[in-house]
Amino acid sequence: MSIARSMLQLKSHFPLYLGGKPIFNAGSCFSVKDKYTNKVATIVSSATSQQIDEAIMFASGSERELRGVPLYERKNILNTIVEKLKERFEEMSQYITVETGKPIKISRVEMLRAIDTFTLASEEVQRLHGYTERYDYSSTNTGVRGRVERFPRGLVSCITPFNFPVNLIAHKIAPAIAVGCPFVVKPSPKTPVSALVLGEILAETSLLEKSWSILPCKNSLAPLFVEDPRIKMVSFTGGLEVGMAIKRSAVNSVSTSLTLELGGDAATIIDDYDLDLNKLADTLLFAGMYQSGQSCISLQRLFVHENKYSQLLKLLVEKAQKLAIGDPLNVNTMISPLITMDAAVKVEELVQDAIERGAKCHCGGKRKDSLYYPTILTDVPKESRLSQEEAFGPVIYVEKFKDWKKVIERVNSSRFGLQAGIYTDNVFKIEYAFNNLEVGGVVVNAPCASRADAQPYGGIKDSGFGREGLKSAMEEMTEVKTMLMKNIDKY
Repeated sequence: MSIARSMLQLKSHFPLYLGGKPIFNAGSCFSVKDKYTNKVATIVSSATSQQIDEAIMFASGSERELRGVPLYERKNILNTIVEKLKERFEEMSQYITVETGKPIKISRVEMLRAIDTFTLASEEVQRLHGYTERYDYSSTNTGVRGRVERFPRGLVSCITPFNFPVNLIAHKIAPAIAVGCPFVVKPSPKTPVSALVLGEILAETSLLEKSWSILPCKNSLAPLFVEDPRIKMVSFTGGLEVGMAIKRSAVNSVSTSLTLELGGDAATIIDDYDLDLNKLADTLLFAGMYQSGQSCISLQRLFVHENKYSQLLKLLVEKAQKLAIGDPLNVNTMISPLITMDAAVKVEELVQDAIERGAKCHCGGKRKDSLYYPTILTDVPKESRLSQEEAFGPVIYVEKFKDWKKVIERVNSSRFGLQAGIYTDNVFKIEYAFNNLEVGGVVVNAPCASRADAQPYGGIKDSGFGREGLKSAMEEMTEVKTMLMKNIDKY
């Protein structure tokens, strides 16, 4: 269902949430633009440095009380969020589309995934358990047993990007609620509205008020969400440069745990076997072009066996030229503006650099304001910027290969290592790829852009470290404590 832009109804001013309460900052606010019209859509309150400090004080002070909240109450909180998300599904989908510029059909998928994320968290709550084990494997440990449990680390600082303004916040706060960690959230200043609507929902639950805050603010205040010693964990999703700065800042505190998801230049390999190439071309094109390529696992590098290369390339180019471009509130739209003009200019520069170095552009390769047209390239030189950087735009470059082991090496030549996809019917090649691809996840018979919200998700090399996905994130947000017991059976 498409949405008439005249039917949109956004509040004129959204408050921030400090200690679980809405706060309107009349003297400190910023505008959020509709990314399609480039007109101001609404105003949001912007947190001051004093308010950020106060939020951290509230949250850190609630750690002990929050730890004592019983599991059934945490589960009830998460289930309440799920029901509220369902009630506000279409409204929030529209907010996502307006502030990100992503097509409405993709925003609706994000909402479905956010519902899944909170649902999974509510289910994982009941699986929070420890274990006991015997240590009398040696005479020196006669009568010794161990009890091992996980305890919440404490205050989690959540710093999130623009591209999934609901689900990427969900992936941080849902596990925090599940394990009993207080949290502060710094959403992207480009897309804070969805986060604040999520704040409205949190305020309707029984979650301890002072244990959480959602604080839109200018990026210059971001260090306050990292360097404060009261913060026990930083969970960041975003660009490499900022992620490395966070890593350097947090290194000053040995007690601060980090999870960094820093993106990449994800690849997919197509082997030579019986495939429906027409259907495959649709799947691959979606993997590279959905929300205009603004996803950390968007297909950027495509390696195709020489026997399939020409036919698949032809299909990709033909289909890319037919993708619907325009208003993201139209349900048929596939390509819409990038998040900012600067983002589109960067994609343009990467593509132009590749072309100047010898790459061939089969379609696209041009920009109109913040819109970049879907682009398919071949013969991209290894020394080009596009071959070394994350494009974060609607660009796929295609290479042919002959040898399976060599193409694995080619994928591994990247500085990044988030996720890779492989298409093959050979179980030995699957096993070889899984053992040798230098990535955090390998997707079999689907593109690199596939993700299940329950999976352990994260990268290696310059794609970061640590894992999200509900169970994995809950482990990251807790720490192991062991109790040794001697002769407790000697009553």
